[in-house]
Amino acid sequence: MTGTAPRTAARTQARTPSGAMTGTLAGTGVLVRLGLRRDRWLLPLWIAGFALIAYSTAVAGAELYPDAASRVEASTALNATASMVALFGRIYDPASLGALSLIKYTAFMTAILAVLMVILTIRHTRGDEESGRLELLGGGRLGRDAPLVSALAISFATSILTGLFSAAALAVGGLPGNGSLAFGLGWAATGMAYSAVAALAAQLTASARAATGFSIGVIAVTYGLRAVGDLAEPGPSVWSWLSPIGWNQQIRAYAGDHWWVLSLPLALCAALVPVAFFLRSRRDLGAGLRDERPGPARGHLSGVLGLAVRLQYRVLVAWCVAFVLFGVVIGSLVGNVADFLSSPGAQDLMRALGGRQALTDAFLAAEISIMGVIAAAYGISAANHLRSEEAAGHTEALLGTATTRIRWASSHYAVALAGVALLQLLTGVSIGIGAASAVNDAELVARSTMAALAQIPAAWVLTSAALAVFGWVPRMAGAVWVLLLGFIALGEFGVLWNAPEWLMDLSPFRHTPLLPVDAEAVPALVALTAAAALLGALGYAGWRRRDLAA
Repeated sequence: MTGTAPRTAARTQARTPSGAMTGTLAGTGVLVRLGLRRDRWLLPLWIAGFALIAYSTAVAGAELYPDAASRVEASTALNATASMVALFGRIYDPASLGALSLIKYTAFMTAILAVLMVILTIRHTRGDEESGRLELLGGGRLGRDAPLVSALAISFATSILTGLFSAAALAVGGLPGNGSLAFGLGWAATGMAYSAVAALAAQLTASARAATGFSIGVIAVTYGLRAVGDLAEPGPSVWSWLSPIGWNQQIRAYAGDHWWVLSLPLALCAALVPVAFFLRSRRDLGAGLRDERPGPARGHLSGVLGLAVRLQYRVLVAWCVAFVLFGVVIGSLVGNVADFLSSPGAQDLMRALGGRQALTDAFLAAEISIMGVIAAAYGISAANHLRSEEAAGHTEALLGTATTRIRWASSHYAVALAGVALLQLLTGVSIGIGAASAVNDAELVARSTMAALAQIPAAWVLTSAALAVFGWVPRMAGAVWVLLLGFIALGEFGVLWNAPEWLMDLSPFRHTPLLPVDAEAVPALVALTAAAALLGALGYAGWRRRDLAA
């Protein structure tokens, strides 16, 4: 008996690798390797894609603006256009080739990078909890904090590699090395900051969809804060300094290289990550920080449509509130639009284009088109609820009743389509009210509402594409997000990349009318609606033919 304990300890020590993590971090290395293996194609494509885009932009910018005079002229025009400043920010050195070429990348592409980091972090935290993967792995030697540590390690490393490879690509493309490094580190630090936001959201919410929606909502709000701050005269105002995206712009790569600003997103990471770990210690696996409230003893659902509404209405309400707040803020900025054109030549140009009304229409059209793209993102998310319900096994249980496949799929599809329409209606009304109150023009409410409603068919095309993918290849549901990002990239950078016209015409957003909306827009809207109906029918056909997929 006396030799039993030493032999047991020796066997235990032999099974535990030297230097392996123990306690709450046990299994971290295994989860990191597992996560990298799962994303072995996705992450390299993300990193290479951002680097390639950076390189091509640097090369194209040098061809478009060969001398200082052309750069100053283009920069002055961009800084004098309120809609461009709201979308992409200011150019702080008009003669800088890098500052001008990458104007769309310091804010817009930074937001896209933030969305990708949110998706990656949620995928390896709350997503793995929902799928039951962490519960299965927890049957072995897995510490409580290991999943969060591994998820942050993967997302932080991806942000850093994206920034470094993009910086190298910019330098190879001919831009100054110091500015390229400042730009790349700005991307890296901002991606890390939003990864920390996603890690916190994963602890607060009880589902991956809610965590993703919350995090993307934070991105949208901070992007709006940056827009408001950049539109202030003289900008930027304090609102820009409340946004990590605004911080990235204030690094001012190629326009002074303010290295100290990099400390702000890193400080945000240092503040949020410990809070996320603390909240993780206060909840059970698979649960949110707050327990789900039990439903009523007697249900009042009218059928599968009522169930779909019940499952998705909270997320839709949150989206609606965000759209209304953002719309009112953006609309209220209309009164300052004409102030951007202060030179006599700019004022002459404004009169030639149709006066203040034309400038107001251009500003509102740009903002409404952005909201249309965001509404399409909601439609994709809501339609992809079909896949999450199927993977969770809920669909199999419902189809065991008198519910047919088409009725069940139609319930979530209808909620997605109706949600898109509601969001765009609220967009038009809220922007119109904000604009009308700013310039005392009540007609702007109707004009803005019509322009926002005209964005619905394009968003429906993406929503229907999600149904089509679900019907035929449900495991590729995430591919619709790639499609959306591709359309966004084509719309923003297609001209700069010299993309062929037929490729750019594939984007439904290219065919949506802008302000003012007239009868000439009807054929395009009908065509987009027909395309959405065709994709929906294709999805139904696939869903009727295939088996349930886990």
